[in-house]
Amino acid sequence: MEGHVGPTGPQPAGRPRVTAAVLAGGVGVRMGAPGPKQLMRLAGRTIIEHSIAAFCAAPEVDEVVVLMVADRITEVEQIVASGGYTKVARIAAGGTDRTGTSAAALRLLQDRPGTDLVLLHDAVRPLVAPATIAACVKALGRFGAVGVAVPSSDTVVEAEFGPDGAEVIRHVPPRASLRRMQTPQGFRLDVIRSAYALALADPALVATDDCGVVLRYLPREPVRLIAGEESNIKVTHPGDVAVAESLLREREGAS
Repeated sequence: MEGHVGPTGPQPAGRPRVTAAVLAGGVGVRMGAPGPKQLMRLAGRTIIEHSIAAFCAAPEVDEVVVLMVADRITEVEQIVASGGYTKVARIAAGGTDRTGTSAAALRLLQDRPGTDLVLLHDAVRPLVAPATIAACVKALGRFGAVGVAVPSSDTVVEAEFGPDGAEVIRHVPPRASLRRMQTPQGFRLDVIRSAYALALADPALVATDDCGVVLRYLPREPVRLIAGEESNIKVTHPGDVAVAESLLREREGAS
């Protein structure tokens, strides 16, 4: 269920150790693919390899751990070995949902001091930019929890079902205050560990977002927002693959 790929290297002097956890525990039923969407190919590489490569290339990141669907771990080990991604220290099984996968990532880091930092990233966001990773780590110098977000260009409504069973608008929040969350989301280990300890003890837990876990269970802990990029899309539906391909070509053309 769990593989060890390479040494983690020495602890950097004078600063916390930064670990990026690439979360790929889901199977992606909305994609309609025969296998996990993170193993679909995008511009010649699997989606998960794009995400692994981004964090391995980031100078702010000391090591990478990967949480994968249990029966596809061998494939990720082969991707890491053939790509020469020496920062990848562990590959392990994810959970049955996003919360369980994040919790599994934290268990891999249970021997680390609380002053160390972790970036939790959706594997199916393969276009995360180096500047976004750097901004997350920088913000963690002042804050215990950091989220990446972009303004909502659409009006978002709260809906409910009326007496006749039809869906109706309940409330229209001011668009200026709305943000669409992305990843990575960054945390001091002591902060995210405390939040998850409370969350996992809550039988009513429903969570899809790690910053949301901190916000709910550690309400006095500020969650700093930093600006994301529209190109940092989550590949969820079949049409997203073509969009991601186009964005990658555009990025390569600009470099």
